Formats: sequence, C-alpha cells, structure tokens
Amino acid sequence: MLTQPPPLTTDRANGQPGILETNGDQPPRPVDQPTRVTATRLDAALPDGAAWRGLAQMFGLDTRAAILAVLVDLMVFAGDTFSLETLVPVGIAVAAGLGFIVYKLQRKYQNDDHDSALIKAMIVGLLTAIPVPLTPLVAIPGGIVGLASKFRRK
Repeated sequence: MLTQPPPLTTDRANGQPGILETNGDQPPRPVDQPTRVTATRLDAALPDGAAWRGLAQMFGLDTRAAILAVLVDLMVFAGDTFSLETLVPVGIAVAAGLGFIVYKLQRKYQNDDHDSALIKAMIVGLLTAIPVPLTPLVAIPGGIVGLASKFRRK
C-alpha cells in the first residue's frame, strides 16, 4: 500500500519550503533540546563475551609477540650468562627494540589502543632487560590468552 508524502509547507520564519510535522500522537520536540543518542554495545547482550573480551584485552599478547619475546629473552639471558654480565647494556638495547616491536604488533594485530599496547610492550621490554629469564612466565600465558581470543572471534 502506497502512502502519500507529507504535504509541503512554507517555513514562516525564513520563507524556505519545509515539511509539515505529521506526528499527531506525539507533541513536537522542542527545538532547543538536542536529541539524545545512546550507543548500544554488542557485548551488553552477551555478558560472558564481555568478560572474555576484557580478559583478552587486559592480558592478551599477540602470539607472534609472545614467541618473539620468549626467544629474545632466552638469547639475551644466554648472552648475559656466558659473558658474565658484561653484555647487560646490549640486553637493555635489545629489550627496548623488542618493546617497540611488541607495541607495533599489539596495535596492528590485537587491535589494542595506544595505552594498552604501550603498557604491554613496556612490561615485555622490562622483563627482557632483567638478566633473569622472567619473560616466558608472562609471555606464554599472555600468548595463550591472545591465541584463544583469536579463535573465539572466528
């Protein structure tokens, strides 16, 4: 069934053509009050999904970043051990480079915001700079959470 468009009228204030309001049931909205727009979140309907996304966002590392962090930490630790800690400045420089790479990976592949990716990269870089193999204790569980979140998205 075809309906007719609302009748055209002339706006009295500036003489421009306008459309007549045809909401007979509701009073017209005052012009000085803006329309409130509310955003709906997809995870609001799925509380379990929201909790999982929050965990993955907080702790999830990209799998490539986790593997790279573990390998680089083991190489830096082995170099520090065999050189009797004389290569610690080199390990600090390598840790800074690793932190930058982890930041870029998190931004691109995990879709982390700037602050989240920076915090994760700084944690990985700091743990790599310490001449003790602590990075696998954080990177491996973080990589598992990141990998699980990738599979859960698909």
